[in-house]
Amino acid sequence: MKKILLTAMTVGAVFFGSQNMKAQETETETEVTVQTSQDEYTEVDVENLPQAVKDAIGTDYKDAVTEKAWVKTKDEEKIYKLSLNVNGETQEVYIDQDGKWLEDDDDSQK
Repeated sequence: MKKILLTAMTVGAVFFGSQNMKAQETETETEVTVQTSQDEYTEVDVENLPQAVKDAIGTDYKDAVTEKAWVKTKDEEKIYKLSLNVNGETQEVYIDQDGKWLEDDDDSQK
């Protein structure tokens, strides 16, 4: 009789313990999702781009029209992703808040 009671208690402990572990895994997945979404770009109005960005576009892409713009903050610096129409072709370019061109959304320059 004692063995049956001990077995039932062990099964119950394993069941409740595994439920607690599952809840912790779910919380961790939620935290990762939130962090990933903070790394995403948010669309901004082209007219609200910093003057340094507008000047760089005017200098380096004279005939380009900025169709869309997105921004994200990375290491306390704003990185802009721009969709430019250059002579009928769409190009995506990256630039920092100071008007320095980037290869992509990291800090390596062109």
